[in-house]
Amino acid sequence: MKNLYPILLLIGFLASSPVSAQQIQIRSTKSIDMEFQKIDPGKMLVGKIEIECPSFPDTRDVPEEIKWTEKEFKLCQEMAERDSRPGFWVYISQPYYIGKYEVTQGQWQAIMGTNPSIFNEDKVGENSDLHPVENVTWQMVLGFLEKLNARDETYHYRLPTEFEWEYAARAGNDELLSWSETSEQAWIQQTNKGTTKPVGTKKPNPWGIYDMLGNVWEWVEDYYNNEVLADPSPPSKGEVHVLKGGSITSDVTNATYLFHGAGPGNGYDVGFRLVRENR
Repeated sequence: MKNLYPILLLIGFLASSPVSAQQIQIRSTKSIDMEFQKIDPGKMLVGKIEIECPSFPDTRDVPEEIKWTEKEFKLCQEMAERDSRPGFWVYISQPYYIGKYEVTQGQWQAIMGTNPSIFNEDKVGENSDLHPVENVTWQMVLGFLEKLNARDETYHYRLPTEFEWEYAARAGNDELLSWSETSEQAWIQQTNKGTTKPVGTKKPNPWGIYDMLGNVWEWVEDYYNNEVLADPSPPSKGEVHVLKGGSITSDVTNATYLFHGAGPGNGYDVGFRLVRENR
């Protein structure tokens, strides 16, 4: 992913209004099973970053020659004020239904007849059908959606917008997850012979949605804005699309709902989940 980097010092609170999420299950008669979670309307404060600096004098128990001077404290404060961001409110005005799990290799193969994934049966064994499909471009996902929508006369499927994705990923949280919380919910930093993992094998978030962070990066509908954070109004056009949530190779900086990346990414750790609508 390009333009992803750690924000130095402290990242402040991100506020969102908690709402309920009701689990529903959609059983298609077209040889593909998907489960969706209802997300109710609400609001969230997106992109707020508060960077703080300690105050002069330097009270750390370190040698005097490496303590910060008053000038260095002032420079730190100026940089913190420059890089902090107030954020902006995003209002979700209508309920929507988002995939409880990432789309799996089995579901992809049921629709497309092929499996593009790197971590296929040869790599992970017979349960590969339960691993997220990966190594898919945004255009390949459009092809999947076209065929899926042609087979279902009741529902229409699409990618979530970035704000729909982030709102569902936060699940009412008003601050970033800690390392321990992320580790409970996300397959991350599986870099030493690591592979993707079967969907739904970590804890769900508070709204019952699995793998929003880690496992595979997820495509969303929006174009990328060439920034590390989203804008209040997503671009109406662009060259690449947004990826969210981090993957098996990510740390907690990237396996978060705050930042976004740009596709095509690494391929082997890029997948997606869907939103379902009535026709």
